[in-house]
Amino acid sequence: MLLRCFIESALIAAKDIILPGHKWIIWLEVMRLLEIEDLSVSIGGKQVLKDFNLRISKGETHALFGPNGTGKTTLLNVIAGIPRYTIDGGRIVFKGKDITHMSMDERARLGIGMAFQRPPAIRGLRLQDLIKIINPEADALSILRKMDFEAFAERDVNRGFSGGEVKRSEMVQLLAQQPDFVMLDEPDSGVDLENIKLIGEAINSLTQKDLRPSLRTKSGVIITHFGHILDYMKADRAHVMLGGSIVCSGNPGEILEQIKRSGYEGCAGCTCPV
Repeated sequence: MLLRCFIESALIAAKDIILPGHKWIIWLEVMRLLEIEDLSVSIGGKQVLKDFNLRISKGETHALFGPNGTGKTTLLNVIAGIPRYTIDGGRIVFKGKDITHMSMDERARLGIGMAFQRPPAIRGLRLQDLIKIINPEADALSILRKMDFEAFAERDVNRGFSGGEVKRSEMVQLLAQQPDFVMLDEPDSGVDLENIKLIGEAINSLTQKDLRPSLRTKSGVIITHFGHILDYMKADRAHVMLGGSIVCSGNPGEILEQIKRSGYEGCAGCTCPV
């Protein structure tokens, strides 16, 4: 992890180098998809995120760990543009554009997609019709089949669905959207092992894990409480959040083992903080 820190520091420092006769937008800037800089967020007068920083490059999938109430869901909601939060400072840059004050619709058009932890049920709108609304060119049956969800095609969206069925419904919608940056809030919560595998495979598909790393352009961030989903999807990097900030980053497997051994507080002394 110390080597990773050294490499990242060297690349960041390289931004200050201007080579004569060349544009100084270097590879690092081109590859970066999402950058969050010193972001502070509050809701109802209570600060939830404090001087939060995170960088995710094209083709990377990051996992987020942390106890309840530490700001993980808030982070995803703020990236998505949900308006009930107050931005107290900092900014969010996506594809080189400052999206800090953009609407949810504008962010979705730029390529941001999210599966919510508790999405609403929609009376009178069938799931197969929602797929066509999201993407008129989508093959609804193929998408539903990928999630073993054909039997729900004519059901109203999320009405009467179990917790695990809601998770698969959310994945169906993301597969229709095909966003450039996908966010999932505890996709393995309340899901049986068979369907965790389906969800993990869908995440791998959305983040192009079937391609060589150099060819991947889509990225994602996944909140997971117990880490079960990591057995079925490929995460490139993991972070631990405490008190509204990232306190530790590193290899997902190593981070998860550290949490199992010492709890979240045991990660506060990480040698490679972000």
